Amino acid sequence: MMATYKQGAFRKKKFVKPSLKYKLPTLSRTPILRRCPQAKGIVTKVAIMSPKKPNSAIRHVAKVSLNKGLRVTARMPGRGYLCAKYNRVLVEGGRANDLPGVGYTAIRGVFDFSPVVGKKRRRSVYGVSRPMGYTNFVRRRFR
Repeated sequence: MMATYKQGAFRKKKFVKPSLKYKLPTLSRTPILRRCPQAKGIVTKVAIMSPKKPNSAIRHVAKVSLNKGLRVTARMPGRGYLCAKYNRVLVEGGRANDLPGVGYTAIRGVFDFSPVVGKKRRRSVYGVSRPMGYTNFVRRRFR
């Protein structure tokens, strides 16, 4: 036997909190990139910074004016670089933990930002192509 319309009216309605109805968007760590993995830009200034306590070093950073019309401070990873004012660089998310205000990283070996010279290991991080005559591990069967 089914319930009548009047009987259904007396049933208690389930209460759902308004906060559970909608999912809030998560905050981005790289809001300036606007959901893009990388962004092109032009270097407006190359500078050095000193890190927060307890670290002590000279870190190289670049002020970059992105094609989106925004400006960021990007760190320049690796040793030695050929990057001057008005050079084109590709910027990705990734902060320097001990540099306040630096939340982006310039990618080595792309556009005008030179790769690290003489790098043998972790080459992909520093934009170095495979050296001539360099072979990866080859199985004994195929040697």
